[in-house]
Amino acid sequence: MTKLPRSHLRIADLPNRRATDFLVEPTADERAAIAEALDIIAIRKLRFSGKLSPIGKRDWRLDAELGATVVQSCVVTLEPVSTRIDEDVSRSYLSDLPEVLSGEVEMPEDDTQEALPESLDLAAVMIEALSLALPAYPRAEGAELGEAVFAQTGVTPLRDEDTKPFAGLAELRESLEKKGK
Repeated sequence: MTKLPRSHLRIADLPNRRATDFLVEPTADERAAIAEALDIIAIRKLRFSGKLSPIGKRDWRLDAELGATVVQSCVVTLEPVSTRIDEDVSRSYLSDLPEVLSGEVEMPEDDTQEALPESLDLAAVMIEALSLALPAYPRAEGAELGEAVFAQTGVTPLRDEDTKPFAGLAELRESLEKKGK
């Protein structure tokens, strides 16, 4: 199995007066490994580029663009569905936030803030951003779920319409109309 790409920036080695540009473009084998890790069919293109800029004396800000073409299974037909993803990615790495290695943590109000690591794995940030941007329920063009009806022999099946809150009122109206005729 191919390993996932690694692209580490050691924070102490970065110039603290100007931004550092970066570009992460995984190889075909690395894209296949990422697709497997994300449980999708394929990643045709993947590019993560941006800059890491110093903020004050000890904090950093990552501003990047994620571009990808992914292939997932349609949730209805299981046909391959291609999706183009273009996302802006922003993270703030703050020296005064404690780094949590395990245990429960309260989610901060700003979820783009993280503790300043010694080394920043740009590939991990890219994969996280990609996983968050993936469509949750990809559908092939024209794919519709339709209605599935299951019941034992001799039992009237329960249909979607029967579970709607006003289905009983419609039946009552129909029976009243029949009595009135």
